[in-house]
Amino acid sequence: MKKIGVFLGIVAVLAFLAYTYRLDLLMAIAPIAANIRDPIAPHRPVAWHQGPEKPAIPAEERPPNVVLILADDLGFNDISLHSGATLPSGVPTTPNIDAIATNGVAFRNGYAANAVCAPSRAALMTGRYSTRFGFEFTPFYRIGVTIVDWMQQANPQPLQTVIRHDLAAQMPGIAALGMPADEITLAEAMQTAGYQTAHIGKWHLGGEGDARAERQGFHDSLNMASGLYLPADSDDVVNATLDFSAIDKMVWAATRYSAEFNGGGQFEPGGYLTDYYTDEAVRVIEANRHRPFFLYLAHWAPHTPLQASKADYDALAHIEDHTARVYAAMIHALDRGVGRVMTALRDNGLAENTLVIFTSDNGGARYLGLPDVNHPYRGWKLTLFEGGIHVPFFMQWPARIPAGTVFDAPVSHLDIFTTAAVAAGAAVPEDREIDGVDLLPYVVGESTEPAHEALAGEGQAPRAPLPRTLSSEGQAPRAPLPRALFWRQGHHQAVRYSDWKLTVSERETPTGRETKRWLFNLATDPTERQDLAAQMPDKVAELQSLLDDHNAAQAEPLWPSVLDGPQLVDKTEAEDYVPGDEYIYWPN
Repeated sequence: MKKIGVFLGIVAVLAFLAYTYRLDLLMAIAPIAANIRDPIAPHRPVAWHQGPEKPAIPAEERPPNVVLILADDLGFNDISLHSGATLPSGVPTTPNIDAIATNGVAFRNGYAANAVCAPSRAALMTGRYSTRFGFEFTPFYRIGVTIVDWMQQANPQPLQTVIRHDLAAQMPGIAALGMPADEITLAEAMQTAGYQTAHIGKWHLGGEGDARAERQGFHDSLNMASGLYLPADSDDVVNATLDFSAIDKMVWAATRYSAEFNGGGQFEPGGYLTDYYTDEAVRVIEANRHRPFFLYLAHWAPHTPLQASKADYDALAHIEDHTARVYAAMIHALDRGVGRVMTALRDNGLAENTLVIFTSDNGGARYLGLPDVNHPYRGWKLTLFEGGIHVPFFMQWPARIPAGTVFDAPVSHLDIFTTAAVAAGAAVPEDREIDGVDLLPYVVGESTEPAHEALAGEGQAPRAPLPRTLSSEGQAPRAPLPRALFWRQGHHQAVRYSDWKLTVSERETPTGRETKRWLFNLATDPTERQDLAAQMPDKVAELQSLLDDHNAAQAEPLWPSVLDGPQLVDKTEAEDYVPGDEYIYWPN
């Protein structure tokens, strides 16, 4: 009996320890289980389709190549052109990204299509609000629900995340959550115009069947099968973990160091992930230098997990905070990669007639714990305040766009589809609503009507016509353009109409659920400091009516929201909520 008692006591202690440290055990076991279930092969080279050895037509006479470079979670203030940030030597921190703007056009009011990655990417790829085809919520790992739940139990907060465990239990794996195959992607449009198409990096629009990139118009797809930049125990990596963040824990638990090519099995990338994607992008350019091509380079950087190469980390010794230093090193690698892509275009005689677009899928993330990534804007990724959707947005095409052009009117990721397709001579679909516009006539002054802003704001003087930087003689006047931009993720929604912006969130409060509305005049208050909702109920009602009309034209979500969590507008996730802090609830 005594031995049985001792045994039961040991079991009880072990059970207690397992429960107490269940999150740590989950974090440790999940990657091991994934490796057993689906092992990753050693690195192997990929075989890109090779173009002709000699050009049939000189590069300057062909339709333009199109290179779309998309960063992930890059904040507005992470670009030295916006922040003025320099290294101790006085060199800008992102000189190569900056150069796209200075050699072409900088969109001062460039907007992501959504405040979170996958819906933003779906809209970018189709030129349509992703809610038109039900791609409303971001596919994420089911383990994330467990991590959020356990962290909340261990450290209860005044604002609680609402978890629909019943719905979460029914959700398929992340790979099964994809964009409908009947949507027409930019790659499919470019293929019809005779372009070779290649995708590198993150896709996040479906990992199975016809939702995969190589089934959605890309001749070749080097897909990010998972998201470590290097193995966490590599001698060449410096890691930074964010113990306060459930999302960071989910990423570390669910991601591995792997890639896949054209639907083949997973294998290890070659080196630090950002550099590897850049290496392969250069190979795509060289392989297709004698024919028109569309390259979609969808970097993972600087999304978590925060991992820098040791060389990049060592080069930034002047940054004292470890997390900030790792993050800055990741952006340094991203910028270096952009520079190498631009060099490859020049070396192959393609720079003059290539349309290069650089942007970020959404704003910088609150869960980094870094306070200034979106300065001067309020809010973060997951919020529809400007910090979540006001992103770096640059474009160059030396044959068409004068260097040093600055464009102030609002533009959107939605515009990339039509702009690139028209430049390439590809057909823009006419059998469905396309929400974006061709930006080129507005950028070069062939149209004086600002894109997405046909009317001046109420009480504001009409805007002066844009300066004509190229001759537009003989050009017919353009038809009126869409007057509003919309964002929607469940109940968290926003509309910008001329200079006015309304943001809406249903949220939990100590006294129950409420609908909160904020109204800002972005002409006089671009950083959203003065909420005018209480003072101007008629303007709120007008914009709410626009939102209602927009919502009526959208589809039902393809899958439900299972989490509804608080996001502080003015604090990072490393800071605690205190009564009076502004917040929204983000449904996903």
